[in-house]
Amino acid sequence: MSGDRSAVLAAAAFGDDPGRWPLPAAQSSHDLWLRAVAAGGQGRYGSAHADLAALRRRVGAGPLASLAHSTCASFVRQLGGHADARRWDGLACALAGSGPEADAEAAVDALIGLAADALGLRRFAASAALLDRARALLDEPGLPDRLSLRWHWVAAERAMVGGEGAEAVRHADRAAELASESGSARHRAKAAVVRAAALCSAGQVDLARTVADDALINTGRLGLVPLRWAAASLLADIGSNVRDDADVHAIRDATAEAVRRGGGVWCPTPGRL
Repeated sequence: MSGDRSAVLAAAAFGDDPGRWPLPAAQSSHDLWLRAVAAGGQGRYGSAHADLAALRRRVGAGPLASLAHSTCASFVRQLGGHADARRWDGLACALAGSGPEADAEAAVDALIGLAADALGLRRFAASAALLDRARALLDEPGLPDRLSLRWHWVAAERAMVGGEGAEAVRHADRAAELASESGSARHRAKAAVVRAAALCSAGQVDLARTVADDALINTGRLGLVPLRWAAASLLADIGSNVRDDADVHAIRDATAEAVRRGGGVWCPTPGRL
């Protein structure tokens, strides 16, 4: 039974069933992390934070404790809280260890998170340096594919902020390729949203609309409320090929309200997904 529950949670967090709800109860510390990842992807931030808090109480040190902190940071950052997220990512980095004793997966997760935090705080040089540090660790054997995806997403965003549209598209396209090879429906959906934003930054607005329209449909089908909000927000700015403005704005507002009902607290300027 424990194995079955873990498999269900893994499919919800990183597999082909991201919209599953309710989720089975966690029986292990790792299950708690998977539950939190899955719930956060659905915009159920209250549930996700509760599981992460339980995990931090259960595991006070080591790689899983680090992942609990960096996951919390990602949820805070998604709603615009880059300064608060930096504190969580800093703790995650410390818990991952340093030197030969460091856990590579946890360290890369924390460094990528810190790079995203710095970007949101307009500390562009720091963000680039942190991405370089994370990239140097990505060749470690046995790391999960999601880390390369995260790296390219943040690299794409850094390029967008820097006005480097072609570079943003290059990273977003690579992330989309990696996502297509993964088993994660959520990662494929996020890759599409990031690619749409990158295309827009490069002036390829018509293609960006097409990609974002598809992402809006797909995220709705999968129950990925925060990513659906991101796709609708982009379409509200650039227009949709298949929906009128009122429909796009209604979806954006409804998903933002669903996040609030799920326990999410938006900061004045919502953040990055």
